[in-house]
Amino acid sequence: MPDTAVQPVYLVDAYSDPAVVRVNGRACFQNSACLREFVTEMLRQQKTRFVFDFQNCSSMDSTFLGVLAGIALELKKVPGGGSLVLARMGPRNLELVRNLGLHRLLTVETGDFPMTFDAQATPIPCRDQTELDHARLVLEAHENLVTADESNRAKFQDVLAFLKNRVQQG
Repeated sequence: MPDTAVQPVYLVDAYSDPAVVRVNGRACFQNSACLREFVTEMLRQQKTRFVFDFQNCSSMDSTFLGVLAGIALELKKVPGGGSLVLARMGPRNLELVRNLGLHRLLTVETGDFPMTFDAQATPIPCRDQTELDHARLVLEAHENLVTADESNRAKFQDVLAFLKNRVQQG
């Protein structure tokens, strides 16, 4: 079992409705692929309601935020709709979400938010990714940020150009 005080980890209660994801530590490009895979599997199982608990999240990078944007964009395509709620965010993380325009794409709860978290919550397993897999994930995440808010294109144009070139080279 990973030490959550040292290693970033996503703990999930996939059986609750909504599914609850507790973000512990630093949410970044190194651990975002497993989160995306988890949500993809939940969507395959017709679970379309998610709450992310950020109380223990120390920081987030743009790739993680782009993965969140991608999840929100996917949920908008679900017949009958889905929901993605970000809860218990600290001031810095909330500022990042707002600066990238994600608050217009998903729900941000800024007050007290009732959270239930099953004692049998489990960490999302993360498998090793190749450098090319990481590049694809980071590119997709940043493209999601541009889709979420066109003003993000100027912020990430250099990253997008570099990553497109990297992915094309294989």
